[in-house]
Amino acid sequence: MSARHLIPFFAAALMVAAGLASLPTRAMGAGGGGSDTTLSKPVDPDFTEGRKAIDRKDWAAAIPLFQKVVEKDPNNADAYNWLGYAWRNQGNYEESFANYNKALLIDPKHRGAHEYIGEAYLKTGNLAKAEEFLKRLDSLCTFGCAEYTELKNKIAAYKAGKAS
Repeated sequence: MSARHLIPFFAAALMVAAGLASLPTRAMGAGGGGSDTTLSKPVDPDFTEGRKAIDRKDWAAAIPLFQKVVEKDPNNADAYNWLGYAWRNQGNYEESFANYNKALLIDPKHRGAHEYIGEAYLKTGNLAKAEEFLKRLDSLCTFGCAEYTELKNKIAAYKAGKAS
């Protein structure tokens, strides 16, 4: 194929690239590995404060903040994911599972919720369910992702602990 024949191809590629550049900016899930599908929107101050509480490992402070977020925005998968995370770290697995499942109902591709629910299943001794969520992450993470690696490592450590 001559260079002359490639010119229309490159022109089309540039037009596609220019069109993609003009699309609205998309935000990462901002909640432990969202699925990249939400358009950017203003961040709720309760969400921001909830994340700060999570970073401080202040689960008791994080829970009511994220509860406020989901009251205002019941389709916020990230907030439900962080609620599940905070409840899990307080040892309330029933609330933890309920919130992770809400996150996954809203966003079935939410990588963070898949990872964290898998970790919760490990905490409750359910290796089979943790491995099920690892398989789901494997299908969501075509070229690998941090959530898959993290859960895979936690499952390996869990198995090593059971073997000793």
